[in-house]
Amino acid sequence: MDAAWIKVFILTISECVAPAGKNVCQQQEFQLEFLTQSDCQAALQELIALKDASKDVIVNHTASGCAPSAREASTFESLAAIDKAYKDEPGWRTPGKEPPAVPSERTEAFHERLDSLQSCDDTHWVAPCKNDGIIVESTSGDPVEVWHRDE
Repeated sequence: MDAAWIKVFILTISECVAPAGKNVCQQQEFQLEFLTQSDCQAALQELIALKDASKDVIVNHTASGCAPSAREASTFESLAAIDKAYKDEPGWRTPGKEPPAVPSERTEAFHERLDSLQSCDDTHWVAPCKNDGIIVESTSGDPVEVWHRDE
């Protein structure tokens, strides 16, 4: 492992925050680091839009922005070398690999229940039944509002 200087982009947000119902705000500044300018600019736009929508925050647009800089960082000769160095680090992921999806107990229970039901077309919409991955359950004759969680 060697040390090297890498280029980073520092996102600075300068803002004045007032507690609800107060006329005086407290000036503060925070910084985030990004490896690419496009990521920094996208985050800057999102943060400014979010903060401008708040009644209690005033963003200083001229003092906020993305600026190039450099940071000293550890460098490794290969992905295998960095994997070896950080394999025991909690939350470590090999660059370029997605973590394996771990279904929650709730998701597993939902899919077990879904698999056990007949299609609503087959039951003539008599609940409980399933329709395109959605469980329809109703004990009253009232219309059912169906909510679907994207997973």
